[in-house]
Amino acid sequence: MNTTVIYRSPNGDHWMLCTGEKQTRFVRHVANAASGGAVSDVSVEEFLNTAGGRHRGPQHDALRKLLSARTLASCAPAPDRQAESNVQADSLLLSVVQVRTFARTRRLTGATGFLFAREERLFLVTSRHVMVDAPSQHYPDHLEIEMHIDPANLGASVWVSLPLYVEGMSLWRQAADSGGEIDVALLEIPRAQMPRGAVFRAFGPEHIATSGDLVQIGATVLIVGFPLSFHDSLHHLPVVRHGIVASSFGLRFQGKGCFITDARTHRGTSGAPVVIRRTSISADAKPVDVSWGLLGVHSTAFDMGTRDLHVDESLGLNCAWYADVLTTLSEN
Repeated sequence: MNTTVIYRSPNGDHWMLCTGEKQTRFVRHVANAASGGAVSDVSVEEFLNTAGGRHRGPQHDALRKLLSARTLASCAPAPDRQAESNVQADSLLLSVVQVRTFARTRRLTGATGFLFAREERLFLVTSRHVMVDAPSQHYPDHLEIEMHIDPANLGASVWVSLPLYVEGMSLWRQAADSGGEIDVALLEIPRAQMPRGAVFRAFGPEHIATSGDLVQIGATVLIVGFPLSFHDSLHHLPVVRHGIVASSFGLRFQGKGCFITDARTHRGTSGAPVVIRRTSISADAKPVDVSWGLLGVHSTAFDMGTRDLHVDESLGLNCAWYADVLTTLSEN
């Protein structure tokens, strides 16, 4: 789908001229964040017809000018090439989404999640305590994730609402093992609920770290998320924190299915992917493929209950659950 921005209003609304697969053209309106970021599509003819009366605005004049100047045909290829470039450059960032939870209309918390695809199915991965957490009396009934809708304009996004219960039954998947509950949850995203033109990347089983990935103590990791909901609010992208592996990778720390990272994290990072850069080397010792290895799912910061708050600093250590649990949770 080719898109060209028509007009941006001072309050943040914007309109785009879109050309579909069969060269059908329509106008997409994306409301500002304060209005909920709703997206609506109308045909070019219907959009221009409204300009004949009192509803005429600068967006209609801008579209008439665009069409009369016949710039769409000459400008369409460039956004496509740029869109592909943008998506490739931000492939890791485009797999991570901002999550916010609600109890009916009351907003509760902010968190991080990432997309995981297995065959034709798409899942949201986040921490299980984002879905429900009895100690803090956290009981949301639905959540929202922010999705990009225009590869040529990362500022265009919508919030997608996903229910957590149907007829009282929880929809997410979680797991437990001999060490107890695992703080990872998987929520399937029906393809029909994805916005038209959604722009995203997703991890898959091939990204999960295996025994072939030598992850040593002190190995550099990245934790991609929304600490305290902080992010690039213009392009709706997360930020990356740098850390290291702080326990023996592959061993169950204290008997649980997790390992430890040393990184500075904050509330809102729960559910973030913990990744390493993975490089495959050919016979002539030239890098032939660089992608991301998924090590785990960030859960929470560790602390000591015996720490003197006036004397001792926090440990700065975090729990990350091994990503191979996603293989089990995503099975049919």
